[in-house]
Amino acid sequence: MGRAYQNRKDSMAKTANAKTKVYSKYGKEIYVVAKNGGSDPDGNLALRSLMDRAKKDQVPAHVIKNALDKAAGGGGEDYSPARYEGFGPGSCMVIVDCLTDNNNRTIMEVRNCFTKTNSKIGAQGSAAHMFDHLAVFVFDGDDDEAVLEALMMADVDVTDVEVEDGKITVYAPHTEFYNVKTALQAEYENIEFDVEDISWVPTTMTTITGDDVAMFEKFIDMLNDCEDVQEVYHNAEFED
Repeated sequence: MGRAYQNRKDSMAKTANAKTKVYSKYGKEIYVVAKNGGSDPDGNLALRSLMDRAKKDQVPAHVIKNALDKAAGGGGEDYSPARYEGFGPGSCMVIVDCLTDNNNRTIMEVRNCFTKTNSKIGAQGSAAHMFDHLAVFVFDGDDDEAVLEALMMADVDVTDVEVEDGKITVYAPHTEFYNVKTALQAEYENIEFDVEDISWVPTTMTTITGDDVAMFEKFIDMLNDCEDVQEVYHNAEFED
């Protein structure tokens, strides 16, 4: 792909309110994954991966436990996924993933973020065609050829392997997430992942300049303040 992976999820650990948002996001997602696939992480690989990410993001154990207990209880909210796409400030492409128990509320809040920042919400597929839906792993290393060979020997479908500044990044089709992780853990004992995620990775970037930079920051802040927004993906980059 000729570029290093940028983890485009905004850092949200600077204030108490931001931490609460992170905890709420993980709590909701853990609840949904556990309710749909079972609350035992040994039998639910998606749940196990999600719990690992939550722990890396310093989500307290009681938040995880509460979500699992709620899912095991069989009651609680009925969340469903919702995805919105469009064009942000400076004509960048944006994908907004949500979990919601009220679609009318969610679309109203997300549309408001677009409207108030000179952005335009689009139809399904209006932005996603400019992204690849990939499993992404980042870890310490400098021999990308050895990593690629190990994955190929394990019969794993790989999109790309890159190395930069002592970090190796593996991209694979999102359906290969668990195969990639299992193969890497088998090949490299005690491997630690900086990133292990399924993400929308842009195929091309859009440079944001001038007044659009401040507007873009406002746009992202507004989306992050929306209760139902889980992830925001975009192809914006900024001049040095």
